[in-house]
Amino acid sequence: MDAAQIDQVRRFNRTVTERVGALQDHYLARGRPIGEARLLWETGEQGQDVRRLRERLGLDSGYLSRLLRSLETDGLVTVEPHPGDRRVRQVRLTEAGRAERAVLDGRSDELAGSLLAPLNTAQRARLVTAMAEVDRLLTAATVTVDAVDPNHPEARHCLRSYSGELAERLETGFDPERSLLPDVGELRMPRGLFLIARLHGEPIGCAGLKLLPDSVAEIKRMWVATHARGLGLGRRFLAELEVYAREHGRGVLRLDTNRTLTAAISLYHATGFEEVPAFNDELYADHWFEKRISSESSG
Repeated sequence: MDAAQIDQVRRFNRTVTERVGALQDHYLARGRPIGEARLLWETGEQGQDVRRLRERLGLDSGYLSRLLRSLETDGLVTVEPHPGDRRVRQVRLTEAGRAERAVLDGRSDELAGSLLAPLNTAQRARLVTAMAEVDRLLTAATVTVDAVDPNHPEARHCLRSYSGELAERLETGFDPERSLLPDVGELRMPRGLFLIARLHGEPIGCAGLKLLPDSVAEIKRMWVATHARGLGLGRRFLAELEVYAREHGRGVLRLDTNRTLTAAISLYHATGFEEVPAFNDELYADHWFEKRISSESSG
């Protein structure tokens, strides 16, 4: 890791924490630390379950419990078992909590305005653009990718989303029963691999790899949720599947796709795949790609 880059990240962190008031015990002059204020905002009008809050904010269970107890003591939230599943605890804002959240929203707007006010028009535009880029990249760095069984509930959620999107986007529609999609058992180790990407605990993408004989591996069922696109997840899936295929003795990586999926086609070209003649009779495929991944070809 580049030492100069590490130093710049730390400098950026110090500047941001100072300017947004994160160092103060009384965030936005409301008598509570930033952690409690953020919990009020994340709970929102509809409420939230404790597990989701913990995953969304990356908080230790004990620390989150202390924050919630403090908010309960102040009469701003209630924490109660979910009516349908008493193992799940739900956080809801009280009337006082909603009023406090509204005040925090107003003061947050004022704080944001104070960051922009000293700058001229061009500088404001540059700062907001840079902030959007930082937000996107930090979000990308938050995504986790793990191997799971393709029958895992989150895997099935992703596969349903994959099929649903193809049904909407493909000119012919999409019927999984007419596709050459492999049985999920073919994506289970050691015959294959199935990856799930999560953001704040929410499944946002998947990708499968089928290890075929004759030194060939085939990528199947790669999908990224619409709201998670632009985070580089497609490239990350391809890179991890390529490493796995090479480690398991495969020298060729293949995939097929539909002409409607233009962003995916551009991605495959950009990551070293070349179009080849059809290697299967997939009903929904218009393009077939192949990439040499043997240790000799990768240098």
